[in-house]
Amino acid sequence: MMNRVPNWIDGRPQPAARGCEMPVVDPATGEQVAMLAASGAEDVAEAQTAAGRAFPAWSARRAPERAELLERLAGLVERDLDRLARLESVDSGKPLALARSVDIPRAAANLRFFAEAVRAWKPDEELRTANSQSLVLRRPAGVAGCISPWNLPLYLFTWKIAPALAAGCTVVAKPSEETPMTAAALGELSAEAGFPAGVLNVVQGRGADAGAAIVADPGIPVITFTGGTATGARIMQVAGPMFKRVALELGGKNPTVVFGDADFDAAVAGAVRAGFQNQGQICLCGSRVLVERGTYARFRDAFVERVRALRVGDPMEAGTDQGSLVSQAHRAKVAAAVERARAEGGRVLCGGGPPEPASLPARVRGGAFWMPTVVEGLPMGCATNQEEIFGPVVTVAPFDGEDEAVALANHSRYGLAANVWTRDHARGLRMAERLDFGIVWINAWLLRDLRVPFGGTKQSGVGREGGDEALRFFTEPKAVTW
Repeated sequence: MMNRVPNWIDGRPQPAARGCEMPVVDPATGEQVAMLAASGAEDVAEAQTAAGRAFPAWSARRAPERAELLERLAGLVERDLDRLARLESVDSGKPLALARSVDIPRAAANLRFFAEAVRAWKPDEELRTANSQSLVLRRPAGVAGCISPWNLPLYLFTWKIAPALAAGCTVVAKPSEETPMTAAALGELSAEAGFPAGVLNVVQGRGADAGAAIVADPGIPVITFTGGTATGARIMQVAGPMFKRVALELGGKNPTVVFGDADFDAAVAGAVRAGFQNQGQICLCGSRVLVERGTYARFRDAFVERVRALRVGDPMEAGTDQGSLVSQAHRAKVAAAVERARAEGGRVLCGGGPPEPASLPARVRGGAFWMPTVVEGLPMGCATNQEEIFGPVVTVAPFDGEDEAVALANHSRYGLAANVWTRDHARGLRMAERLDFGIVWINAWLLRDLRVPFGGTKQSGVGREGGDEALRFFTEPKAVTW
């Protein structure tokens, strides 16, 4: 474990310029585990200067050379799997088994994917007409500001920095102050992998201080952010007048749509996983389960039974399904959302509060735990079905036919992801066409092909990540015609 979590600027660990620190707390125990550099505008300016100084040489490197360094970094992440998974679990409260099997392997996969993608990518394009010839040149856009969230810390941190580095940008990155440790470790590993000083800089601290300074810095022309919709709106207010390039992956209130002809057992298991993986703290989680009326009662009962069977406990124990929420403050928000659901007339079918302390091992009785919760009986227009809770709280409701399923699913200001369960593939494709979401899974959830565009519609974001979309985002096109 780390006693102190510093910045990583210009190839070395550094404290915050003003010496400020803040505690890092293990949410599963409530205990302080480290002190974090609480950085501000001075630290961001230093990181931007280092990144700007490193940019000419890094952007001039051939793509295969950048790819080789990304692959070396991926290999070091794989080598340090156990240590990084433990840091991730302690930081976030998620089950160690989940961090070991999903989060850290996916972080390495992100690095490898964009290494291979940039090798195959042809950024320049020739176009001809009868009387002209054009050349479209794509060159690295400069210093990229990458701001990542707390729910999938290293997974989403690498999802942002990997395409930026692959495309030839240098990076000033900020992980969440709630979960800073794996990003700090990755900074150290980048030096071991051979990245030149200043290419990858990690600035720690609060979003209102370090994150806001990254967005406002005129020397950082590209901003990519994953987080809440309200924060995304504030970023646009600052970045828009500066004409920065911005990609925002924001909130979701995602539907799981189950038709009567679905594979029943697969749909139940899929809905439970979509609703409660990582304690429901994934922007893609299916927090509104809509079930065709003829199947509704049977499905609801089976769903609730499976949810009740989820084991809430110590994230370090192998049999734990549900760990802690990320903080006591976040648990308070989830608790308020559940009380609001009750006030709106919702019937809590299971969960609805924290676990009994005696049901938890003594080590974690001070943690930010919440029982997986299912609520029924709420109209789609109520606040519980409209506001993102970002916790282990799922509503269930019936529908009659495709038209009502589409209407209920689309009744949201968000449009990130949906999953549809049916044996009729043609119906699944019809639903995908009509659902106003950037991502639609048919008989699956969180099945990812990293080549496809990732992002949402409406208030779920602006722009797309993944594959060529990401590489294009971090480059500036120039048209040359003769």
